[in-house]
Amino acid sequence: MSTVLVTGAAGFIGSNFVRYWRREHPGDRVVGLDALTYAGVRENVEGLPGVEFVHGSIANTELVEHLLRAHGVDVVVNFAAESHNSLAILRPGDFFATNVMGTQGLCEAVRRVGVARLHHISTCEVYGDLPLDADDAFTEESPYLPRTPYNAAKAGGDHVVRSYGLTYDLPATITNCSNNYGPFQFPEKVIPLFTTRALAGEALPLYASTKNRREWLHVDDHAAAIDAVLAHGRIGETYNVGSGHEVDIEGIADSVLGALGLGPELKTIVPDRPSHDRRYLLDSSKLRTELGWAPRIGWDEGIAATVDWYRQNEAWWRPLIGRSPVVEGADTDWGTT
Repeated sequence: MSTVLVTGAAGFIGSNFVRYWRREHPGDRVVGLDALTYAGVRENVEGLPGVEFVHGSIANTELVEHLLRAHGVDVVVNFAAESHNSLAILRPGDFFATNVMGTQGLCEAVRRVGVARLHHISTCEVYGDLPLDADDAFTEESPYLPRTPYNAAKAGGDHVVRSYGLTYDLPATITNCSNNYGPFQFPEKVIPLFTTRALAGEALPLYASTKNRREWLHVDDHAAAIDAVLAHGRIGETYNVGSGHEVDIEGIADSVLGALGLGPELKTIVPDRPSHDRRYLLDSSKLRTELGWAPRIGWDEGIAATVDWYRQNEAWWRPLIGRSPVVEGADTDWGTT
């Protein structure tokens, strides 16, 4: 039996990972840590069997050190991050504080205690973006070229983890994942935003660059990839996690509307945000070849199930509407700090 500390456990990917881990490793204990910022939902994990929830920040090194010692933690999986690109433009300092300095505080606690393993979750966005008319994909050797404060803050956190590995022999691995979707995603993000608006008969705000596209990965496939890296990944290595399936913003809107039996009349165009990345695509062949991982949930199946989850769980998402500091499609002054 192992004890796993999951940071950012009340967020979208973190809470789905906690559920995955309890299903796949029922003998393990899970400690969930989350700062419960506006996008953290305590009910996502609190009360789950075999899970102890703690309200706190990864930047609180003394708290994290205490938890690691008190619970005899064997593995730390770090999802804790500020993650909304639009909000990062308005509040960049919050993103650097959490994603860089918070990660450093977590690494320091892990180093002091001597935890057997740290796994850090990163994003494809640290690599920058790709041309729309190219067939390129980012590999683990691609240079970091972040274009937004969120991208840069995540890149900084990755560098912190690597520096602790090289300087202090911290036993760490990193995964860079493509865009995730699935249940329990905060309704500011595009798929739940479109779904909840469509359910209410409201307009779906499509950025003017409607052909900008992303690679989409179901959150359960992401959890399985992390499991594979923890079990068989090489210490000090980075693994890209992607489905290989790209969808542009108009395709997402069409998929959501189609799943709800609605037509295109709800689509509306809004101005782009600054530094809106064109395209992300990860080459995940290293993960697939070395560790035998492959995604199991296709886009059509996954998006239909996700839209249906939001349709059936209005009691979960309805109270969260209006909590986001950024309203997509509103007349936003992007120069405001």
